[in-house]
Amino acid sequence: MAEPDWQLYRAYLAVVRTGSLSAAARALGLTQPTLGRQIAELEQALGLPLFARSPHGLIATDAARTIRPHAEAMEASAKALERAAAGAADQDRGTVRLTASVAMSGEVLPAMLADFMDRHRGIAIELLSSNTIEDLLRRDADLAVRTTRPTQAALVAKRIGAVPLGLYAHRDYLARRGVPAGLDDIANHIVVGFDRDDSIARGITFAGRKLTRELFQFRTDADLVQIAAVRDGIGIGGIQTGIAKRYPELVRVIPALVLTEFDIWLAMHEDLRHDRRVRLLYDHLADALAAYIASCA
Repeated sequence: MAEPDWQLYRAYLAVVRTGSLSAAARALGLTQPTLGRQIAELEQALGLPLFARSPHGLIATDAARTIRPHAEAMEASAKALERAAAGAADQDRGTVRLTASVAMSGEVLPAMLADFMDRHRGIAIELLSSNTIEDLLRRDADLAVRTTRPTQAALVAKRIGAVPLGLYAHRDYLARRGVPAGLDDIANHIVVGFDRDDSIARGITFAGRKLTRELFQFRTDADLVQIAAVRDGIGIGGIQTGIAKRYPELVRVIPALVLTEFDIWLAMHEDLRHDRRVRLLYDHLADALAAYIASCA
C-alpha cells in the first residue's frame, strides 16, 4: 500500500483541531463527504481508528493523539517548503506572515509596515492580529512581536525594550468631570478596563488593590475598543504611552503613575535567519520598534 500523502494528514489535523467533520471541511474549503473519505483513507492506510463519534462531535483516539506531533512536524515542513518555493526565484519577493497583539497590530505596526512595503514592493505581508501566542515552531507565523519573552527552543528572539502603560483621558472628559489629583480620586470617575479577560491586568495593583472588573464602569476585552472608549471621552483608561502620544486630545492622568511596563520582543524560527524576505522585515521591525519605544519616554 502506498504511503499516505500529506493531504490526508492535513485533513486529520483539521479534524483533530476542530472536533468535527463539518468544521474541518469549512476550514479546508472542502465538502464534508470529501473530508470524510480522506479520513477513512488515512485510517485504512495506517490500520488504526483515529476518531470515535460522540454526541459532542468526533473524539480523537489514543492513536490519533500519538501521531499528532509528527503530523504537525510535517505541516511545519510543508509550510516552510511553500514559502521557500514562493521566494526561490527572487528573495525580495514572496510573503512574510507576522503575528502581534491586537493593540500592536491596530495602533503601532501599520505605519512601520507601510514604510517597509514602500521599500520592498515585491513582499506581501500577512498580519495575524491576535492576543493568542501563535506557535512559530509550527510555522503559524514567520515573525512575532510579543510582550512576553519567548520560551520555545529553536527561536531567535530579541528584546527591543519596554513600553510603559499610563492612565489617560480625553481633555473634554476631564473638563466635564475634573482632573483626579491622585488615585483616591479615581473612584469618582468612569474607568475603562477589562470585562472577563484579565491576562494583561494580572500583577498590576491599582490604588493599593489588585485589579478586578468591578473597578471598571466601562468594560470590554477588546483592546482597540478600550483605546477608542478613552479617546472618545467615555472615561479614564490605561494606554501605552507611545500610542497615547499620537492623539493630542488625550491627557496623561497622574503623570507620575506607571501602571506597568510591557517588554517588547521580536522572534522568529532559527531556520528563517537566512531567508532574505523574513530577515528584511525582522531587521526593519527591530529598528522601528526601538524608535517607537524611544518615543514612549
